[in-house]
Amino acid sequence: MDEAYARAAERAGFECRGCSESCCEERFYHYTLAEHFFLLDGLRKLDRETAAKMLDKARETVRLHRLQDLQRTGGRAMCPLCSGGLCAVYAYRPMICRLHGIPHIVRKQGIVQAGPGCHRFAEEPVDKLTAPELDRTGFYYGMAAIEIELRRLTGFGGRYKKTVAEMVVDGLARDG
Repeated sequence: MDEAYARAAERAGFECRGCSESCCEERFYHYTLAEHFFLLDGLRKLDRETAAKMLDKARETVRLHRLQDLQRTGGRAMCPLCSGGLCAVYAYRPMICRLHGIPHIVRKQGIVQAGPGCHRFAEEPVDKLTAPELDRTGFYYGMAAIEIELRRLTGFGGRYKKTVAEMVVDGLARDG
């Protein structure tokens, strides 16, 4: 997945340099227990002080999201794992964090859905950024297979929908 993304980013001339519309401020929901466990594995490798800071930031982000929901306002909040513009557990980040930015397609039941990628693709001159499509389909099927097997092994049968902040709070607070 990381290699395919790197190839597509190189072909597009795209490099994330951070921006005022940081995707790390968007509220992404993650739907797999597998990503939760993988992220927690990375969090558990952080030193105690850094992990405590991430947990505090995650609790604040969850609180802010709840407030936004109660007020029915959109709002943005920086991912609690973002530290100095970088992900503190970069090698363990969820799939959408790995795939975000490049224009993409997903094939599902004969329908091709396209995503535009980072807002920079719409803003940069055409000769600066080209828009090759990253086909995410195989990655989603691969993740689904991992999720099915994990749920079979663990007996987890419920729905799963959490933000990174919620994953951090649920995982690190229990490790406490």
